[in-house]
Amino acid sequence: MELTQSQQTYQQAPGYFKRLTAIDWLFALALLAGAVFALNRYGHFMDVYEQAILLAAVPTFAALGWHWKPVRWLMPLVALLSLWAIFMYAGQLDNGSKKFWLRMMLSSQSAVLWMSVMFTISTVFYWIGFAGRSPSASSIGSKLCWAAVVLGWTAMMVRWFESYLIGSDVGHIPVSNLYEVFILFSLITAMFYLYFEQRYGTRQMGPFVLLVISAAIGFLMWYTTSRNAADIQPLLPALQSWWMKIHVPANFIGYGNFALAAMVASAYLLKTSGYLKDRLPSEEVLDDVMYKAISAGFAFFTIATILGALWAAEAWGGYWSWDPKETWALIVWLNYAAWLHMRLMNGLRGRPAAWWALVGLLVTTFAFLGVNMFLSGLHSYGKL
Repeated sequence: MELTQSQQTYQQAPGYFKRLTAIDWLFALALLAGAVFALNRYGHFMDVYEQAILLAAVPTFAALGWHWKPVRWLMPLVALLSLWAIFMYAGQLDNGSKKFWLRMMLSSQSAVLWMSVMFTISTVFYWIGFAGRSPSASSIGSKLCWAAVVLGWTAMMVRWFESYLIGSDVGHIPVSNLYEVFILFSLITAMFYLYFEQRYGTRQMGPFVLLVISAAIGFLMWYTTSRNAADIQPLLPALQSWWMKIHVPANFIGYGNFALAAMVASAYLLKTSGYLKDRLPSEEVLDDVMYKAISAGFAFFTIATILGALWAAEAWGGYWSWDPKETWALIVWLNYAAWLHMRLMNGLRGRPAAWWALVGLLVTTFAFLGVNMFLSGLHSYGKL
């Protein structure tokens, strides 16, 4: 039987591992070496679950770097900048105000400020490129967005180290309060956008997605100046668990993707209304990005919800208590579960899907911030 052209191409294509380059394998080897070093140096401080997470991170990040090549330089660059900052601290937190590069760029607060500046200017250049049909301006916006990502992740790594300089009983992963998770939200949203930017070969979604990141940065700056939120505080008892290290990041991968999908949905609605029709990507591209973002966000939000239930059982003795935060998390989950069901079963497309994704951002925002502002419960440690 004669094979079709696609079947012949598939059979002739090299296997997955054969397509990997020497740089891919060096990246994986560096990850493995880092994990072995961490286990050897700090393994006695970890329980078996933390050791398992560390080891599982090696193939996970290796596969990510093989699939999306920028990760291969992003992670080493963040590691080098973080280690440089750690070296300059020399075990003394007050060196942050004495050493020039720490004070001006690499202390966590300085790096966050630079991240905020880069995201803001990136938004401006994306809009200049969009309005003026200038590929060079859009390219600058993209490069500034990458710079913000590098500085933001460096800030998170250095802040983690700074918390241990304050005291071993204070040290914790920096995902414990609104200041820290707004940084995390901005970074995750930006990275998923940059992935889609490269995947679809267009920067014309950037002006819309960077708006929600700039809004998060605006809140972060207000929260920092009005509440001294950048200060590192000891963890509340309810948060003193390794569950936090996986539950919160998974949650914000969900939030970041839902926000990204909503901003792409707004671009879709503008295009289908006849506005900016010749400036935006095709309706098919916008629809596909919206679908993929919601799918990824839903998967991670589901994992986060399951992890949260397991954490609740350990901390409070029950998997579910209908706490306001839990209830609204369930509403968010049901909203996107219904969106995906309608998409897959009934072929939901076009403007109804876009409006639904846009309204979903309002539901998600209330679950993220509104519950903290207006309701109280077991999760009230996250109040503004």
